[in-house]
Amino acid sequence: MTPVCPFTKASRPDDASSKKPGEHQNKQQASNENKPQQDSIVAPKCPLGYDSQTFKIGPLSCVICQALLFQCSKCVPCSHVYCKACISRFKDCPICGADIEKIEDDANLQGVVDRFIEGHARIKRSQVDTEQDEREDDKKTVIYEDVSLERGAFLMQQAMRALRANNIESAKSRLSMCTKDVREQLEKTGNTPELCSQLGAVLGMLGDCCRATGDASSAISYFEESVNFLMKIPNDDSEITHTLSVSLNKIGDLKYYEGDLQAARSYYSQGLDVRRNAMSHHSTVPTLVIDVATSLAKVADVDRNLGNEDAAIANFQEAVKLLESLSTSASDVGLENRRLSVLEFLNGQLGKK
Repeated sequence: MTPVCPFTKASRPDDASSKKPGEHQNKQQASNENKPQQDSIVAPKCPLGYDSQTFKIGPLSCVICQALLFQCSKCVPCSHVYCKACISRFKDCPICGADIEKIEDDANLQGVVDRFIEGHARIKRSQVDTEQDEREDDKKTVIYEDVSLERGAFLMQQAMRALRANNIESAKSRLSMCTKDVREQLEKTGNTPELCSQLGAVLGMLGDCCRATGDASSAISYFEESVNFLMKIPNDDSEITHTLSVSLNKIGDLKYYEGDLQAARSYYSQGLDVRRNAMSHHSTVPTLVIDVATSLAKVADVDRNLGNEDAAIANFQEAVKLLESLSTSASDVGLENRRLSVLEFLNGQLGKK
């Protein structure tokens, strides 16, 4: 699954720009007829630079994974700090090059980081600009937008940085916080498509984290919950459809490796059905065709292992036919290479009959 931030398209639940023009005016200045009240909307800004739209390494970051510090550890004797999982791979300090004699927990700094994360993007307030010009009572009210969804994007960004650096526990921590936030929103608003899609994506990423650490049982639980939420959404969104089918296939993979072939086939078949349905609405999208062929190959492989050779051959042949009839853009080399790779595998499997 290609990790994406599920909050980028989300609208803010309490958008100040939708208020009526005079709703936020400062009542104390209502009598000032010569200089009318002027409101302006200001996007939330983190004072330390940790905004979801930027990619800055701030003062609370680990310079190795570039995410916020997690299990903060201090090198002795140089005192430079990193995430525990990150610095444990080094013998010399990446910043100064000093030999690392030992690594100590830095609970005080980690406490600062944790408090910062807990409070990040939770405040909504009005601020009066105290800057004065010719008239002493001339002030401008600044309305800060609700930033609850900004917090979700912020947490996802930190999790993505940690994942790229293989700091799995850090990523899980940030994703778990994000999951908690979305669940709280769901309790207030109900199962809206927007929130269900957000939660489904985050739960899928938590499943990936557990799978990376070998915790198959937890991974399956997260993927299954992801599927449950994504199933509540109309299946006309290609991104949601892709995430849903990928989660189903990943459960199938885990069941396959556990040796539960019947369960694996069930999940692979569900993933295939989701992709077939998507392709029926978007038959000219090459990636969907390749996805369907891949799902057919997974179902066929299980059928062969279950002794259903005729069914396996039929699915392999259908997948080959789809890929052979697929035309890709000459400029999209990656897509063509993927098509050829899957086609080579399928022909190899047909050669085994």
